[in-house]
Amino acid sequence: MPKLSVLDQSVAAAGRPQSDAIRQSLSLARHCESLGYHRFWVSEHHSHPSIVGTAPEVLMAALATQTQRIRLGSAGVMLPHYAALKVAEQFRVLEALAPGRIDLGVGRAPGSDGRTAQLLNPDRYASERFPQQVLELQAWLRDDAFPSGHPGHGVQAFPQGPGCPTLWMLGSSDYGAQLAAHFGLPYAFAYFITDGQGADEALALYRSGFRPQQAGDQPHAVVCVWALAAETEDQAWHLFQSRARWRMDRNLGQIGPLLPPAQAQRDYSPAEQMALERLRAQAFVGTGVQVRDKLEALAARLEVDEIVVITWTHDPAAQARSYELLMQA
Repeated sequence: MPKLSVLDQSVAAAGRPQSDAIRQSLSLARHCESLGYHRFWVSEHHSHPSIVGTAPEVLMAALATQTQRIRLGSAGVMLPHYAALKVAEQFRVLEALAPGRIDLGVGRAPGSDGRTAQLLNPDRYASERFPQQVLELQAWLRDDAFPSGHPGHGVQAFPQGPGCPTLWMLGSSDYGAQLAAHFGLPYAFAYFITDGQGADEALALYRSGFRPQQAGDQPHAVVCVWALAAETEDQAWHLFQSRARWRMDRNLGQIGPLLPPAQAQRDYSPAEQMALERLRAQAFVGTGVQVRDKLEALAARLEVDEIVVITWTHDPAAQARSYELLMQA
């Protein structure tokens, strides 16, 4: 079985305040640490009625105070919204709170719609400078000196310490894979965003193009997969109805909180029925053993030794139980 980690997105649930989702992320992190999961990552989205985790660096600070062993990370910080120096400072503070446990995953996508992205950073060309930002962020995290003439020459990111956060590249296309390879960074492919499309190609590009920055550096890739386990297969597919309804509504431009399974059914068009069948055929859903077998097969095919699991359920107890069953299997 590959090593297991967690990506939690603080998903809003119908009938409960959005603030509950943030507190539930804290509870889930403690639970997953007790189960033996390797990492606990949180995401960044903006003006998104379903995913209400807007500030991973703030949430990670709370997580650092409530956990002792599990690695904590962002999946990720949408770097074009921010100054690289400020991100380096935030994550150096996190490293001071949880030494040796901090992952800084960065991405280029806005994590929002175009208008919201403009409000976060009015610079329309910010994403074009993403590679340069990554280089600067890497330097400030490692306390590497900037060359004379660079605006960052002589500027340091504090607090300093014996270690520094691990910088990760996130992506769901060839672009992120090639950038991760070029900079010699570990790479996380968002399998759950593409339903697996492009995963083989992106990982092959990453491994073939990897350029070690230091002696001994090797390619390190993980995939982030949506999965759901329950006591029985029927129960798992029942819980899956919340996610399925959300996906079908999203395709129509309707985004909202996650509905309970009993309220998630609606009449689907013939085209939606076909999309649902494809979704079910590709889904990592079932008993703990069934999901384990699917994840093991995926890890073997993609040649990864770690899978990051994301699970949405309307009921927090069902989500916690899913992670429990998966680890037990």
